[in-house]
Amino acid sequence: MATTSTQSTAEILRERILEGTFPPGTILRQDALAQDLGVSRTPLRTALAELARDGLVTYEANRGYTVRSFNINDIRAAFEVRANLEGLACRLAAPRITAAQIERLERCVREGDAILAKGVLDPEDLAPYRRLNVEFHETIIAASANPWVGDFVSRTHNVPLASDRVFHWEDHAIIFRSHNDHHRILAALRAGNAMRAEALMWEHVTYAGDVLVEHVAPKLIDRQTPVSHQPTGTENS
Repeated sequence: MATTSTQSTAEILRERILEGTFPPGTILRQDALAQDLGVSRTPLRTALAELARDGLVTYEANRGYTVRSFNINDIRAAFEVRANLEGLACRLAAPRITAAQIERLERCVREGDAILAKGVLDPEDLAPYRRLNVEFHETIIAASANPWVGDFVSRTHNVPLASDRVFHWEDHAIIFRSHNDHHRILAALRAGNAMRAEALMWEHVTYAGDVLVEHVAPKLIDRQTPVSHQPTGTENS
């Protein structure tokens, strides 16, 4: 039971960090977190230690755990790796993807179309769009049938702004352009065109990185304390 509590606590905290609920530089106060999550201090401390090993938080004596800060170069580097890995996933997936996986991608695209058909970005649509985007990318990674690809992509997500859960949800044109990439990637996979699917995904993730660096990263990094460059141990596109 304690193991389950620790794992679920770590997963909740990881998700909140990646989604930006706890921005870089946030001090994670254990008493408040334990009360908020409804867990005791023991599984919470174990979960925080796990996130520290993964490189998402840092620990200092007399200060506790703090959400790790990243600089622009960290974010660009993570997107560079992610673009190449997810491009590879597309190339591997093209000859292997199943009808059920294609159907899942089609559903994600339809859901995105419905959200963007409003012509404006409704704040209430951010969570549904984030979910479908994560499903779109994870479906392709699964279709690659190479577990190392998924493992290494997940490591890039531990740079929070490089996660596919983070969006610049303010400019409809930017999201519309990115979602159109989903249409093109799906068409290439449906046609079994591995090289085109790879190129489209590389451009898709690279564009997402450019948007995050231009619009989002400066707002956060300006508020951050100096970056602690420790190795990363371990999801806008």
